[in-house]
Amino acid sequence: MLTVAHTLPALLWEDPLLAKYVEEAVAKTAENISPLYRLDAFDWTVLTVYFALLFVLSLYGAYRIKQVVEFWRYRKIGPRPAATFADGELPRVTVQLPLFNEVYVVERLLAAVTAFDYPRERLEIQVLDDSTDETRDTAARAVERYRAEGFRISYVQRDDRTGFKAGALENGLKTATGELVAIFDADFVPKPDCLRKLIHFFTDPLVGCAQMRWSHINGSYNLLTRLQTILLDGHFVIEQTVRNRTGGFFNFNGTAGVWRRRAIELSGGWQHDTLTEDTDLSFRAQLMGWRFVYLLDEDAPSEVPVEINAFKAQQRRWA
Repeated sequence: MLTVAHTLPALLWEDPLLAKYVEEAVAKTAENISPLYRLDAFDWTVLTVYFALLFVLSLYGAYRIKQVVEFWRYRKIGPRPAATFADGELPRVTVQLPLFNEVYVVERLLAAVTAFDYPRERLEIQVLDDSTDETRDTAARAVERYRAEGFRISYVQRDDRTGFKAGALENGLKTATGELVAIFDADFVPKPDCLRKLIHFFTDPLVGCAQMRWSHINGSYNLLTRLQTILLDGHFVIEQTVRNRTGGFFNFNGTAGVWRRRAIELSGGWQHDTLTEDTDLSFRAQLMGWRFVYLLDEDAPSEVPVEINAFKAQQRRWA
């Protein structure tokens, strides 16, 4: 059986009037629908913005793919210290612990830091407490307890929070005695051997900072913590590793790392005019020629927020 599609051309060929009618109908239909497809200035603006954003996202996607490829290429090539310190030549280390209303985790942090496998006579601990709640009393009591056990530990509290975390770190440096400065936030639980593994990179006089990868002690607690772990690992496992292995700049992440004190001072110290004081100091130091080391295989366990309000507050601070 012939279909309409097969019979219509034959009918038009045989009947000129029908052909003319169809031609006029098609023309009228085209006139009626063509305004729907006529682009005005607004349409062109929307399309231009759309394709511009699409182009930018494509570039970013290509960059991320490049990072994944380079991570796969360099994943087994890690930094190694130029030499090692003899036990009798270990450098003095000041551990700075900036706090702000961290009553639930401060004792855990101090227990981890006082368990470091490092000579007590060469280890100084500074509790830099800007808290406004009961963290003050909890931290002060813990400091007195550890001081009685023979630790060189001090409790430093400021009357005002000028410079916030950067101001607290800067204030602590005024009385610090260490050649190296390790920094840990309150939600971290550093491992006992972390200092032993990091300090040997500073046998190279050009190394200004050594940064550890963050790991997550509660990463599988719920869906929110699992999502945070994925996002943070994208930065700490892939991005930071690739930047360091390919000779690019990367930033100290504000915690879980060790600085050479001289690198901090010669690079201008902690600045108060930015909320990203860690990135600011990192780039100033690297522009001055200091080398940074990123340790993918050495992790510093941390705790991520388990509920949405705490997560939003954390992201607000970081942003």
